[in-house]
Amino acid sequence: MKTDDMISLLAANVAPVDRGALARRYRWAVLLGGLGSVLLMSMVFGIRPDIREMLVTPLFWAKLAFPACVAAAALMTAARLSRPGMPAGRGWQLLAISLAVLWVAAALALAMAPAPERLPMILGATWRKCPFNIALLSVPTFLAVFWAMKGLAPTRLRLAGAIAGLLASAIATVAYCLHCPEMGVAFWAVWYVAGMAIPALLGALLGPRLLRW
Repeated sequence: MKTDDMISLLAANVAPVDRGALARRYRWAVLLGGLGSVLLMSMVFGIRPDIREMLVTPLFWAKLAFPACVAAAALMTAARLSRPGMPAGRGWQLLAISLAVLWVAAALALAMAPAPERLPMILGATWRKCPFNIALLSVPTFLAVFWAMKGLAPTRLRLAGAIAGLLASAIATVAYCLHCPEMGVAFWAVWYVAGMAIPALLGALLGPRLLRW
């Protein structure tokens, strides 16, 4: 067979690449996974009774802003890692900035507090269960994001799995904020971060198996 004939045969009946597939898959994953996390939160834990008052409290919006920024950073990175040969991009910068701002704010809050109050500020009233609650709420989005990424073409499977888990847990943390009574920056800096780390580590472990194509 001649080379030209082989090329023609290989090129025959090739469907055009759907350039909107990536955005569409992640849009559905974030939407359906996020709704699943909110529904799971409302059924298992319930929305905090003073949510109306919280909606006009700046500190509550700051509480939501941290996981929302982490979710945005993870989504940017996940979208790039879903395509072969693409670098992780600038999502890491947004993630680093979000963590740095939170930890600096927590350090300042602790520095200004009397010494006997610092440990209670970190532990709050729910430190024993907070990370595991976030991990539980991440399950719907974890499944949805892995579905979205699996249908694309990730090649760095362990890193992609970790970012998928981080995206799921960040969205779950946003949902958990509607229930969580803790309003201390030092608490969020430790236990919210720990809660988001659990699905990220699980994603890193499962990525090579679940994302293989």
